[in-house]
Amino acid sequence: MATLADVARRAGVSPATASRVINGSSKPVADELRERVLRAVADLRYVPNAHAQLLARPQRSVVGVVVHDVSDPYFAELTRGLQRVATDHGRLVIICNSYRDPERELEYVELLRAQQVAAIVLAGSGYHDATFTARLAEKLAAYEATGGRVAVVGRHEHPGDAVMPANTDGGRLLGAELLRRGHTRIGVVAGPQVLTTITDRLDGLRAALAEGGHPLPAERVRYADFDRDGGARAAGELLDAFPGLTALVALNDSMAVGALTLLRARGVPVPGQVSVVGFDDMPVAADVTPALTTVRLPLVELGARAMTLALGPAADRSRVEVLPATLVVRDSLGPAPA
Repeated sequence: MATLADVARRAGVSPATASRVINGSSKPVADELRERVLRAVADLRYVPNAHAQLLARPQRSVVGVVVHDVSDPYFAELTRGLQRVATDHGRLVIICNSYRDPERELEYVELLRAQQVAAIVLAGSGYHDATFTARLAEKLAAYEATGGRVAVVGRHEHPGDAVMPANTDGGRLLGAELLRRGHTRIGVVAGPQVLTTITDRLDGLRAALAEGGHPLPAERVRYADFDRDGGARAAGELLDAFPGLTALVALNDSMAVGALTLLRARGVPVPGQVSVVGFDDMPVAADVTPALTTVRLPLVELGARAMTLALGPAADRSRVEVLPATLVVRDSLGPAPA
């Protein structure tokens, strides 16, 4: 079995440097040296002494959670589930808001690793960015090499435990219901194109519409910020470009609320002239007027399952759990006008 000294010799560094990299020390180590140590760890299949690490890490009672924005109702619900399980395990949760900034996400992973937290949960969407993905994978591998645990919510390019919302299925449910009610002139209020969540939801919607004989043209999709203002802006662009639209699909409920606000300001009746549907089923969805038709995801359960995987016994192979989506029909969806 390889030792720390073996890793240091293989990497051509001192044992102290190898230890700093493997144990997540906050002391800086040059990127080149860090890569050599991690390569040596992989080549030698070095496994740190878990008992020794536990003794050296008083902060292992802490878990780190990286979300896009905890003020967003989606992440607030996820965090409720995460915190509930962490509290049941006697763990303190550090919540880090990346605000959908990949560089900030990388920084938080590095900081949490330096703090020697027991686990890291990434609870935001993955990114279509190969460079970022590779850098994140490297940092997570370095953290896991020290005995840390990682779990993710949503689609990330990380080989490990994951809890997946059925985003593609949810998109299909929306598409099928819209067609059933006669809607074929549909516009999509989408979030940032770089997010895998947007891709998955849009893929499901497109598949359902195509299977029904009414494929969605690319020009009827508008990408915007994943919030109320972004939804209003994208909805306005779609209605100006395609005045005959009978339905708007917003790929989260905050954007759907923005679309409803825009339609109300323009005096467009919902659902008499234009139907609006959302995604996630945030608490506000039932309270707006008209009440919002949306896809319900079990967000609290998603967070709870991710934290359970992160804090439970390790498995020999990656575990992926998919939690279902359901369609909740409310007043904002009606038949397509003749």
